[in-house]
Amino acid sequence: MANVLPNVVDITDPADPRLDDFRDLNSVDRRPDLPSGKGLVIAEGVLVVQRMLASRFTPRALLGTDRRLQELGSDLDDVAAPFYRASAEVMAEVVGFHLNRGVLASASRATELSVDDVLHDARTVAVLEGVNDHENLGSVFRNAAGLGVDAMIFGTGCADPLYRRAVRVSMGHALLVPFARAAAWPEDLQVLRENDFRVLAMTPDPAVPTLAEAMAGLAEQRVAILVGAEGPGLKEHTMRSSDVRVRIPMARGTDSLNVATAAALAFYERDRLAP
Repeated sequence: MANVLPNVVDITDPADPRLDDFRDLNSVDRRPDLPSGKGLVIAEGVLVVQRMLASRFTPRALLGTDRRLQELGSDLDDVAAPFYRASAEVMAEVVGFHLNRGVLASASRATELSVDDVLHDARTVAVLEGVNDHENLGSVFRNAAGLGVDAMIFGTGCADPLYRRAVRVSMGHALLVPFARAAAWPEDLQVLRENDFRVLAMTPDPAVPTLAEAMAGLAEQRVAILVGAEGPGLKEHTMRSSDVRVRIPMARGTDSLNVATAAALAFYERDRLAP
């Protein structure tokens, strides 16, 4: 088949050095998406690649089968990066496993945003502490995108939001929802207050107000929802830096939910009351 786009390059040799952005994605010591390695962002699958193309992360290269190239079609019209077209077998040798999604894109990491940057136009933000599981983090991003959260801020102990698995589980929203790392923790929560945010800390404590009670009356205010690690939750000194502690009412015999599920309920309650 003739090339359908000027930047399509056919590859038949899995050892071709032009594919090094995608090589050995499961190899802990050589993985190109580690900050200590090439520090790349890897998008996996047509939908996630499309979201990378819509994000601030500019592709360096794409690797995929002809079928996925056809599916992307006009999405690639303004993309300067090469699309390396290869068989599924060649791709599997390069990445180290069979890739059902059939297409990858690599991008360099963009300059990190500051807390002030992401707060500027935000009305609702999620603030995470100790969320160190990539799949949970990716799920929180996906929930945030779907439920009206404008930005995310990471305190200490959070996983890398640009790791391939986090990006994949987020369905690419980790590339679109603005995020920043707190420079000082939990001191940067004061920055939220200085920007007129009401800081709500989530806890299973049955003595504190429910989400619905705490959110009532906040529809016109800026709100930050503070979520802690799976299991231990937020640290006590972090909760002391919040304005109010809130809980999700639980049935007897259950004391907590998965962190991404709990965050989604908080995001929904906030979004439900939006003006």
